[in-house]
Amino acid sequence: MAEQRHDERDLRDGTDGTDGAPGEEAGRAWEALVAAARRTVADGLVVGTSGNVSVRIGDTVLVTPSGVPYDRLAPDDITGVGLDGRQVLGTLAPTSELPMHLAVYRTTDARAVVHTHAVHATAVSTLVTELPPVHYMTAALGGPVRVAPYATYGTDELAENMLRALAGRSGCLLQNHGTLTHGTTLDQAYDRTAQLEWMCRLWLTASSVPGRTPTVLTDEQLAEAGERLRGYGQRS
Repeated sequence: MAEQRHDERDLRDGTDGTDGAPGEEAGRAWEALVAAARRTVADGLVVGTSGNVSVRIGDTVLVTPSGVPYDRLAPDDITGVGLDGRQVLGTLAPTSELPMHLAVYRTTDARAVVHTHAVHATAVSTLVTELPPVHYMTAALGGPVRVAPYATYGTDELAENMLRALAGRSGCLLQNHGTLTHGTTLDQAYDRTAQLEWMCRLWLTASSVPGRTPTVLTDEQLAEAGERLRGYGQRS
């Protein structure tokens, strides 16, 4: 317990703790994490306390706590774990989906992860093993989005299934469960979640027209879109 209090004090007061995460940065990251978690509710991507959000600061992962409504989270509720899963910040238990979040951080260069139970995406996860590439934004996620086979929530099995579905991708669907995306920033991870839900809604809408089958993009078309997307936006 003394070690946990030491880590928490170091992270909050701006000195270097045993995990090297600066306190001021952790505080700002927690504020952004709580705002993103609340946005998942406002945008209809989750209901109640379902879904979870995390950010990585050094070797510390800040993550939403288990079973706490996001509108009740305050600065003192900061919750953080090391990459080994050991809690180093706060007293609230971290999300039950911690194995998925840690698996992403251990195997990719991600700095943020967003997991939701978005309705259209979850519906698609029950119908196909891969979301058909009905829109060029598929390329922004690395290619056609795979569906990770079902496993009980919060288990290592689910985390392993997710990693296989994520190979070469920045997002995947979780069968009969929801979505998971990651990014180099929290905004990027969130935007990818919103885009994935939109593409799932698009496919469901198009495929529901009687007697018609949605056209899908070819590998070549996706590759070309991917090249153009790499140069998209303002250059600094």
